[in-house]
Amino acid sequence: MKDIRKTGMTTRREVLGDAHVDKAERNKTSFDEPFQSMITESAWGHVWSGEAFTKRERSIVTIALLAGLGQHEELEMHIRATKNTGATSDDIREALMHVAIYAGVPNANHAIKIAKRVLSEIEGED
Repeated sequence: MKDIRKTGMTTRREVLGDAHVDKAERNKTSFDEPFQSMITESAWGHVWSGEAFTKRERSIVTIALLAGLGQHEELEMHIRATKNTGATSDDIREALMHVAIYAGVPNANHAIKIAKRVLSEIEGED
């Protein structure tokens, strides 16, 4: 399990950035430590570290799923992570167009508002 945790933590840092992961690790308590370990090993060690999709492709799929499920906080985090995954604003827009058709216009509409704000913030950071 140490190898999958190490792989997961490496991928998590590549995608979300050191600052985000360091903050999550600092804020970890005995209550959420099992959850943090599970997502590091499962989501980041297995799914995000797989070879079938690129990080760009995984990013696009994740953004569409989070938008479709109305998971706005996680959506924002993953849109911000596109600066590390290679997904472009065009990729994000196309993913959200799919969300509109397959998961509903209201979900896509709100996700587009979030994406516009976050992408503007990212552009301002450069």
